[in-house]
Amino acid sequence: MPQAKSSYHHGDLHAACLRAARDLLEEDGGAALSLRAVARRAGVSATAPYRHFSDREALVSAVAAEGYRELAEHLALANASPETPDDLAGIAVAYVRFALERPALFRTMFAEPCDPEHEERVAATAAIWEYVHGIVHGVFPDSEPETLSTAVWSLVHGLAFLHLDGKLDAADPDRVADRVRSTVHALFAATAVPRA
Repeated sequence: MPQAKSSYHHGDLHAACLRAARDLLEEDGGAALSLRAVARRAGVSATAPYRHFSDREALVSAVAAEGYRELAEHLALANASPETPDDLAGIAVAYVRFALERPALFRTMFAEPCDPEHEERVAATAAIWEYVHGIVHGVFPDSEPETLSTAVWSLVHGLAFLHLDGKLDAADPDRVADRVRSTVHALFAATAVPRA
């Protein structure tokens, strides 16, 4: 308790609350997440988190914003400059791996109620969309980028949740990667078929 309080007194309450929230999410999922539980975990008074978060949705939004930034970094590490459909499929694999490696955070980012006007979350979500749009357009410059970007993100996001929810077997990381790659390539092949 003294350690967290001293970090608060040094002006780090916001970060301490986010760390506590993420720890709680990893341990128990979203059900255990409340401002009171975060205060207990951070070792501060029950009212201290309200200095930075007006309610649970604001806290969840801040955690989600962190997650979106981490996801963007994770995807960029997979391939900073994708040029081919296979590069793009590799980024799709990285997206699904991120979901499987950080399931509580991923669910918080996409399944928990958030404050729709939380500036940090809105900006982080927009950055992910711009990233997806940019790489799809870079790999398929002659396509309709808006539509194909939506299709790619929807497909990969759906694959992530199908694996997370146990609808697709996630036990073998290599099989997951193969499934994601082949599914993404199937989408690309279908979009390349000329219309009659």
